[in-house]
Amino acid sequence: MAMTTPRKIQPDQQAWFHYRAGELHVEGLCLTDIAREVPTPFYCYSAEAMRWAYSILSDALSPIGVSICFAVKANSNIAVLRLLSELGCGMDIVSGGELERALAAGAPSSRIIFSGVGKTRAEIAHALETGIHQINVESAAEIEVIAEVARSLGRRATIALRVNPDVDAKTHAKITTATKDSKFGIAIDDIPELYAKAAARPELDVQGLAVHIGSQVQDLSPFRHAFASMAGLVTALRAKGLEVPRLDLGGGIGIAFGDNPGPDIAEYASIVAETVGDLGCQLTVEPGRWLVGRAGLLVTELLYLKDGQDGYVAIVDAGMNDLMRPALYDAKHPVLPFHQAKGAAASPRYRIVGPICESSDDFGAYEGLGELKAGDLLAFDCAGAYGASMASTYNSRDLVAEVLVDGDHFRTIRRRQNIREVLELEDTGNWQNGPAPAKKAAG
Repeated sequence: MAMTTPRKIQPDQQAWFHYRAGELHVEGLCLTDIAREVPTPFYCYSAEAMRWAYSILSDALSPIGVSICFAVKANSNIAVLRLLSELGCGMDIVSGGELERALAAGAPSSRIIFSGVGKTRAEIAHALETGIHQINVESAAEIEVIAEVARSLGRRATIALRVNPDVDAKTHAKITTATKDSKFGIAIDDIPELYAKAAARPELDVQGLAVHIGSQVQDLSPFRHAFASMAGLVTALRAKGLEVPRLDLGGGIGIAFGDNPGPDIAEYASIVAETVGDLGCQLTVEPGRWLVGRAGLLVTELLYLKDGQDGYVAIVDAGMNDLMRPALYDAKHPVLPFHQAKGAAASPRYRIVGPICESSDDFGAYEGLGELKAGDLLAFDCAGAYGASMASTYNSRDLVAEVLVDGDHFRTIRRRQNIREVLELEDTGNWQNGPAPAKKAAG
């Protein structure tokens, strides 16, 4: 497993995470002080980091008329959603539960987009009753179901067709969503006929197209390819007399990670402008990781050290149930020691692992952390996206807590769910008889 050194924090660039007098701080607070009040492991987010990320993206895209909807699956805590909504951000949801979270956070239903390949009839009905902005449709079969539900409610469903443009996002295979064999979207060659048929149905208000090529995209060239394909498709549909007023460009913008500086947002905005900016469409993007990824840390305590093959095995109290990305995507999260390392170049090598009874509960090998001992606190960096939202209670562990820092204040925005609360959900049903057997027909 490749070794990773700690990310060098640049206070002038990312003032929300910095060392002061050798102690790791989030904005104006020392993380050690927070850890005295909140047992580890826990997620800690910087409100200012989210505001910064939104402003950078908004400043680049608003001059070309692009709206932003946050991909709720990246971090579904309602305090995070409320913060982004108050900045003017819409919401991109993929389930009925995420719709409830967005509404609970105060997001206007008119700024909510419903994506996802497996929407149920109940979810579709609730979305229509709520009056969301649009439903992104991912198959011909889904069009039929949406039309049926809309007809039963006496409503007209506003939809966009999600296109699969067969573009490789050059990212991890498990977060690539627009290649030919992907489960997502409708093949681009099938769109014209399907779009025309849907537009002719009285239950449907077909407003445009959507596309999403993947997540944590670092090379911007696949965006150019995909957006250019969408521009060609819009032009072709309009040539057939069909209206295409909206274009949803999806998300996927990668973030700086370790020594990787991440994509240039100005270049991304230029690609949008050059490919689809002159179509006259209402443009939307749906970033998740970009808005919250760098805003979060997973704080953990080092429980035990033992000799390893090359250095030490450091066993921490955070596991793959708390941060699934390393096990699921082979992700390597930078690690920040709470006490700034001195003489880090000569410090030992640590393989950091969690307590879960799985060999995949392994966060990777690290150097440059200084001399560590049991009881030390560490923080996994760039953990604000797909961290807490993917956490579970596997091994019957507590569901991890979340904390939000804003300036020199913090508050718990999700308390730890312990085993007693989980047990209350179980063994509550009474035995029931099965259905009576059908009567055999006479004769």
